[in-house]
Amino acid sequence: MLLLKRAPFIKLILPLIAGILLQWQYRFSLPAILYCGISITGFLFIYSFIPLSNQFYLKTVTGIAILGLTIATGCLSVYLSDVRNHHSWFGKLNLKNTGMLAKLEEPLSAKPKSYKSIASVFKLTDGVLTKDVSGKIILYFKKDTLLPALMYGSVIAFSKPPEPIQNSGNPGAFDYAGYCLFREITHQVFLAPGEFQVTSSDKGSLLQSFLFKTRDNIIDILRKYIHGKREQALAEALLIGYKNDLDKTLIQSFSNTGVVHIIAISGLHLGVLYGLLILLLKPFKKRQQTKWLRAVLLITGIWLFTLLTGGAPSVTRSAVMFSAVILSEVLNRKSSIYNTLAFSAFILLCYNPFWLWDAGFQLSYAAVLSIIVFYRKIYTLLDIKNRLLDFFWKINSVTLAAQVLTIPLGIYHFHQFPNYFLLTNFLLVPLSGLVLTGELSLCLLSFYPPLAGPPGNLLSKLLHFMNIWVERINTLPFSVWESLYLSQVQTLLLYLIIAGLSYWLSEKNKMGLKAALTAMLMFTVLRTLSVYSHTAEKKIIVYNIPQHEAIDLCDPAGFQFIGDTELHQDDFRYAFYIKPSRVLNRLSRPAQLVPHVNGYFSFSGKKIMLLDQPRHFKPDTVRPRIDLLIVSNNSPVHFPALTQTFDIAQVVFDGSNTYRKLVYWKKDCDSLHIPWYDVSEKGAFVMTLN
Repeated sequence: MLLLKRAPFIKLILPLIAGILLQWQYRFSLPAILYCGISITGFLFIYSFIPLSNQFYLKTVTGIAILGLTIATGCLSVYLSDVRNHHSWFGKLNLKNTGMLAKLEEPLSAKPKSYKSIASVFKLTDGVLTKDVSGKIILYFKKDTLLPALMYGSVIAFSKPPEPIQNSGNPGAFDYAGYCLFREITHQVFLAPGEFQVTSSDKGSLLQSFLFKTRDNIIDILRKYIHGKREQALAEALLIGYKNDLDKTLIQSFSNTGVVHIIAISGLHLGVLYGLLILLLKPFKKRQQTKWLRAVLLITGIWLFTLLTGGAPSVTRSAVMFSAVILSEVLNRKSSIYNTLAFSAFILLCYNPFWLWDAGFQLSYAAVLSIIVFYRKIYTLLDIKNRLLDFFWKINSVTLAAQVLTIPLGIYHFHQFPNYFLLTNFLLVPLSGLVLTGELSLCLLSFYPPLAGPPGNLLSKLLHFMNIWVERINTLPFSVWESLYLSQVQTLLLYLIIAGLSYWLSEKNKMGLKAALTAMLMFTVLRTLSVYSHTAEKKIIVYNIPQHEAIDLCDPAGFQFIGDTELHQDDFRYAFYIKPSRVLNRLSRPAQLVPHVNGYFSFSGKKIMLLDQPRHFKPDTVRPRIDLLIVSNNSPVHFPALTQTFDIAQVVFDGSNTYRKLVYWKKDCDSLHIPWYDVSEKGAFVMTLN
């Protein structure tokens, strides 16, 4: 209760989150939300005129009213942030036979086979009428051709209809469509030369133009004075969060060793910048007249850096918190750190309620709260007299404290745990702070090359050491515990266990222990049932992977993979398309491949045929039954002739087939009354056999 009195925003953040979740789940209409909000506001207005003696008896009702108003605020913020509710959203209109005008909202970024940019659609035309619209779209441009000058602010016209962004539909897959929707992006289109033209170049937002130009200048400085492409890429990620040049294997190594937070702009980076600004503006603190000027310069510097790095939820959270600390210092008011934390979350979720689903946002708040609660208790476990050793113990105490509340979220989102996170954090956390300070100094000294050269050489060596250290730790046996799966309920139960045990140990209250043991029992039961149900299942999974064949045959003995073996060598495709399904279904043991002749084999009593290459069959009076026919790799299939040889119960077309082939095959199947399933339209095909 004392905590709630010192941190009143805790009482507001919980109903706000409840409102956000309710609106996302049930999508209430705007009139319903406004009616509730206005009714509650009217009650509170009338309540303010009631005599104080009577207000005391209605305080419970008032509390419920404020609770309801906060919930309505959460609902309203989601409704207004959902681009699908905007009356001018282009997705509500017929996009066929129409032209589009779109403005690039960022410079082009290079992908393996294309260039990518996000654009705002602002006009639609059918050649006669023009309509103002809103919404965002992902544009892909063919890479192996000469492109016109495209930059931030370029306005292009095209008539190719965009496609809605869809998920792969594979089991356990990342919700990419939801991820894009939370950023107001709902469609995508691939444009080849001749399918678009640049109509004009808008300078766009002056602030955004300044930020992009500043970012490019910083990247140029780092590339000039830091040697080695991998070192330059790490320097760019550390300072401004620019990850386009980072090697995917290096990113995976940082993730596997538990230091991916170093290359994800967060409070650590903003803290270093804040410390440097405090040092530079120290003379302003001595005079009362310049106190406000110092605060304005501090807040301006913090927010410019936040915008420069892309405004990620984690760094924005830190910017709001630092701003609150600076203002409270100027106003000579001390506030509870819990209240500041809840206040920053309240402000950010009102601004963008979809950050509630952002893994970075969740992990950022979990880490800060965990450090606040557990750091002091962990640090005091050892009494170290040596200052240097004590410094490193402080760093490791912070690392250990942050892990307490971030482990459940890390497993829930990424399905792995870095076993050697202490080894990497022990060196890289202080080293990254030193490198970040050096990079900021390098940018300040870049105007005079003789001064900038030595720091650049030193930074190159430090960055090289960081890369080598992370990769060496990653190659150690059992460096990462993979294939961990937690449901939402299991994750919440883990937090109840942590909260109950913490309350019992700190307050010596048996209620905390009872709550923790109850949650532990429920977690164990749910975990056991979940593991048993999945490991006992027999399934056939035909994955939706564009231009690739991939099939898993699953049973308690293990899984058997049929398809393109290169998928297991491509870290990105494997992690995005296949790995989530295997984690979800607890598939960890490969089994011996099922023998098949001419693509025909049996699995768990089902007759399966895989047509992924040309095969010839003769008509037969006795037609054997095919329970599942999988067509792959554009194999030449003539269904009328095939049905004279086999009795086909179900056809599945995987993602390796072309659209033109699928059109003809589907017509044949419809005329022959054969059920068909296209994974590119409906997601992965899953047949449960028991």
